[in-house]
Amino acid sequence: MRHVPMMVCLAALAGAALAEPSEQDRARAAVLRGQFVPLEGILADAQRRQPGRVVEVELEGDEYEVEILRADGRVVELEYDARSGALRGQELEDD
Repeated sequence: MRHVPMMVCLAALAGAALAEPSEQDRARAAVLRGQFVPLEGILADAQRRQPGRVVEVELEGDEYEVEILRADGRVVELEYDARSGALRGQELEDD
């Protein structure tokens, strides 16, 4: 019975994880409901505007934030409206 407390903790953690949807789950559900545009289109536009390697994507409220590492070693962040796909702005990250 030494394993019971560990199993209770794991079950509690699993329940907490299920209670809070991840960014990915929230975005996917919003796309399926037609509320957000698919991320693929956002990423294609971001890489057309700023060629490089995508290093991070976040969903903040109703905004996709895409960080791209450019060939010159600088990181640029592009912010898109998740509902329309429109570019809201871009910013070169400070070193």
